[in-house]
Amino acid sequence: MEDSRAPEIDVILPCLNEAGALPWVLSRMPSGFRPIVADNGSTDGSAIVAADHGATVVHVPQRGFGAACHAGLLAAKSAIVCVMDADASFDPRDLPIVADPVLAGDVDLMLGRRSVTGRGAWPIHARLGNKVLAAELRRRIGIRVTDLGPMRAARREELLALGMSDRRFGYPLEMVVKAARAGWQIAEADVPYHPRTGKSKVTGTVRGTMRTVRDMRRVLATVAAS
Repeated sequence: MEDSRAPEIDVILPCLNEAGALPWVLSRMPSGFRPIVADNGSTDGSAIVAADHGATVVHVPQRGFGAACHAGLLAAKSAIVCVMDADASFDPRDLPIVADPVLAGDVDLMLGRRSVTGRGAWPIHARLGNKVLAAELRRRIGIRVTDLGPMRAARREELLALGMSDRRFGYPLEMVVKAARAGWQIAEADVPYHPRTGKSKVTGTVRGTMRTVRDMRRVLATVAAS
């Protein structure tokens, strides 16, 4: 008899000091979505909180957002994987928005385009940085995306085959650029974006945003020149 159960999907959650957000995030994980918390050296007990709430915990000693994402990808087992922030800026119950089109075979890489739902969810300096990068993607590579959204879904083996090498904040951009170069079908869908729990290490400050933009521009220049 054919198994009609929906396939399980691993959800990679790069994490650095998100103990305050993890209980809410992990308690709202939809059925069939398995959280993998890639702990990037947290000092607030995030790894313990994650394990207590049923998540698989991967300890990632190499610091960097990309290092955490890639370690989670290597630990994943499912055919399709999702990635999302662990800071409660996204509701895990919205994961099917990005996962379902990939499951259906309609899209190879689905990006969650942030739809802001509260004041302070996405500071103006972070939005401007995102617009700059999206414009450069269109100009250099011809990829028509509006948001390098941190919630996304794709097939695990195909992601690994892209050979992503950045281990800092350029990792999400490198994924999009290399996927486009490989001829992937890339699409966006609106996903509600909420004020995060705690202060962001990336978009919470102008300095953090500038560092992220710098990393992504470096990756874009490298890949575009190859």
